[in-house]
Amino acid sequence: MDVADKHQPTNPPQTTAKSAIITIRNQVGVLQRLLASFESRGIDLSGIKSLPSKSLVDGYDFFLEFKLPESVSMDDLFADLSQQAASVTFLSKDNVVSEAETPWFPRKIGDLDGFAEKTLEFGEELDADHPGFSDETYRKRRTFIVERAKTHRTGQPLPTIEYTEQEINTWRTIYTTLKSLWATNACREHNHVFPLLETNCGFSPNKIPQLQEVSKFLEESTGWTLRPVMGLLSSRDFLNAFAFRVFHSTQYIRHHSKPMYTPEPDVCHELLGHIPLFADPAFADFSHEIGLASLGASDEEIEKLATCYWFTVEFGLCRQDGETKAYGAGLLSSFGELEYCLSGKPQLKPFDPFQTGEAKYPITEYQPVYYVAESFEKAKAQMRQYAQSMSRPFSVKYNAYTRSVEVLDTKDKIIKLVADIQSEAALAAAALRQIN
Repeated sequence: MDVADKHQPTNPPQTTAKSAIITIRNQVGVLQRLLASFESRGIDLSGIKSLPSKSLVDGYDFFLEFKLPESVSMDDLFADLSQQAASVTFLSKDNVVSEAETPWFPRKIGDLDGFAEKTLEFGEELDADHPGFSDETYRKRRTFIVERAKTHRTGQPLPTIEYTEQEINTWRTIYTTLKSLWATNACREHNHVFPLLETNCGFSPNKIPQLQEVSKFLEESTGWTLRPVMGLLSSRDFLNAFAFRVFHSTQYIRHHSKPMYTPEPDVCHELLGHIPLFADPAFADFSHEIGLASLGASDEEIEKLATCYWFTVEFGLCRQDGETKAYGAGLLSSFGELEYCLSGKPQLKPFDPFQTGEAKYPITEYQPVYYVAESFEKAKAQMRQYAQSMSRPFSVKYNAYTRSVEVLDTKDKIIKLVADIQSEAALAAAALRQIN
């Protein structure tokens, strides 16, 4: 060997610069075990920062920079870290498409606890043009109710609110006024479910139902549940909860001086507008599709999904028996717009998420355009097709047994899903044979 060859530098192991955001719970030893996962694979950490978690109550977000050797499998590292952390997100600069590069989204029902204090507006804070802005008693009352929602966590009973006589009088005015118009303008699903709510949940002009009773009824009907909220959530957080069949509901009521007007969702809008439809299986499944589509969606896609939500769940119309009926909660809880939307004055267009998601809309006046669904079943199929066109590199499935989301990003997971479908199909075939 030539003497010079002895001094030739050996080629260092090939590595790729990577970074990750790892969310962990505040438990003894968790961080040490995570770092050991890197050390045991010969991965050098070049940077580490920690902050209080944005998504997990009593948790921390760690930002790590490291060099990944060619010999180390990213999938293997991801699997190991995921067993110890609440969530793991790899950030890469290359074009490798992986589930880990998408925006964070909740995986378990308990992850929704992180949304508790992330409201955008309203709640206890009121704008100067709000009817209750100058009413100190009303503001204190809202603050009290909002605080109950702020401290609620998964698994706890929903807060009970003892409504005042003045609040019940406001509710009574809205209840009786709207009920007179539902028979002719509301969809059949709303008119079918509402008497059941009166029988099972105590809906009446003289009582504002408690969320706990209503949530139990929904869970028994369609698997949906309610969760108290302080005010308006971001579109991403609000729709992500739909993936778990969870609807965030306010508990405070609008100001008594204007019972037929509210600048934001209140308990009247939630209970009289939203709840009846969430007890209908077809509508419940359609809404669930919007939630599943929102998981891991880009900001641009979230905006389009939120627009589809606006023109369906909030302001949707549908065709039934040759007539146009209202099913959106923003219509069913507003006497004036419930009349207007079927007056022939606004423009009606067929619902198509690819077109509807691009539309613009006002939020302080009646809608100039409404979108009409042929049926909730077709709208569900349309939303599923729309979700398949989105940029995220994976599909998701909700596991109702564990109340968690499964990411279908490996062949093994997809094979298991196919096996489950085949098992269900075999059960259906056996049932048909027994009937025949």
